[in-house]
Amino acid sequence: MESVHPVSAVAASISSSLKSVADVNPTFMSTDEKASALLTLLEVESRAAELRLRVMAAAGDVAQGEGFRSIETWLAHHGHVRRGDAAADLRLAEALDRDLPALAGALREGRTNLPQARVIAHAMAELPDGIEQAVVAQAEAELVRLSQEHDPRDLVALGRRILELVDPDRFEQAERRRLEQAERYAVERQRLRLRAVGDGTTRLSALLPDAVAARLATYLHAFTNPRLTDSEDRTSGRRAVSHPRRLAEAFGQLLETLDPRRLPIHGGDATNLTVTISFEALRTGLGVATLGSGVPGDGYDTITAAQARRLACNARIIPAVLGTDSEVLDLGRASRLFSKAQRRALLLRDTTCRAEGCDIPGTWAEAHHLVPWGEGGASDLDNAALLCSHHHHLAHDPGYDMSRMANGDLRFHRRR
Repeated sequence: MESVHPVSAVAASISSSLKSVADVNPTFMSTDEKASALLTLLEVESRAAELRLRVMAAAGDVAQGEGFRSIETWLAHHGHVRRGDAAADLRLAEALDRDLPALAGALREGRTNLPQARVIAHAMAELPDGIEQAVVAQAEAELVRLSQEHDPRDLVALGRRILELVDPDRFEQAERRRLEQAERYAVERQRLRLRAVGDGTTRLSALLPDAVAARLATYLHAFTNPRLTDSEDRTSGRRAVSHPRRLAEAFGQLLETLDPRRLPIHGGDATNLTVTISFEALRTGLGVATLGSGVPGDGYDTITAAQARRLACNARIIPAVLGTDSEVLDLGRASRLFSKAQRRALLLRDTTCRAEGCDIPGTWAEAHHLVPWGEGGASDLDNAALLCSHHHHLAHDPGYDMSRMANGDLRFHRRR
């Protein structure tokens, strides 16, 4: 009788043992038994995975026998697995067999699981060239040791800095080169695209250098303090909105706070956005306005008159107001914007958003004309109040009425 290879015998035994408990319900196991079984089965998975990878590394003849280019394509075909997964398994199998004996041993003994092994193998592959073999072996051993205490996510961070632990001097040099390379790559790869969808929204997609993204995130989070926004939700009774939506709102607020005097010269003048609107639409807040950014074919062409009225309060917008015969009645009015001194005085007087029950800090609020600028309202303190972005939108929303209370606060209620 032909002898059976031990690996084949073990594979058949494992399969048979698993079949024997296929119909067993674990509900009636004791708590201690469930805990022990879970940990033991995790160990079995690691041991079985290592054995499968060990066989895979030696199975090139299997693929050749059936005319496949590699064992990964053979396994994808016969095992009905994704080819990308099979390719990743083959890379790991070859690395364990050729370069990572300590990791292979830990996986074989169940001390390291398969997701951890993938992370460690990747970290080892990312080590810079020219490192002494003793340092490489030390790094592998240290990562295997760390896997006893850390999950794959932690190991990713530890793997990036493994040289700092085992060879600090070399790490500093390698890290500097890596960062320089990453920064050059980021500069070459950075992209930003704006595409008008056509339903009133524009899709923005960007690939940014980490430093730029971190700076943007810091600025946006200045407008999305969780404690303050949660307080606003509770006070107003409105449904809490998602964090991504808050970031989008914050992006709009950030753009409205930019100082155009610090922007580059654009078309012979400071960078500006012109809104063309009829005097009647500006006065009543009904109708639409036309945007002109100076960028041909940008697709951002119309907004509501109500939105234009809100922007006229404090955004760096040049309103081109047209009469009934399209004559230009006014092209900008410098006094429409509150001065820095007036902003400081408003902050001392109001301290927070003046909407009833709102405690958003005044430093995050916007100066609002109580009598709209388009109706002749002056940019002076008697005609001004600080409003957070949410309440400033309500102030220009035709679906809401705004009234002034005896203490100077502003109360909003939906029109019926």
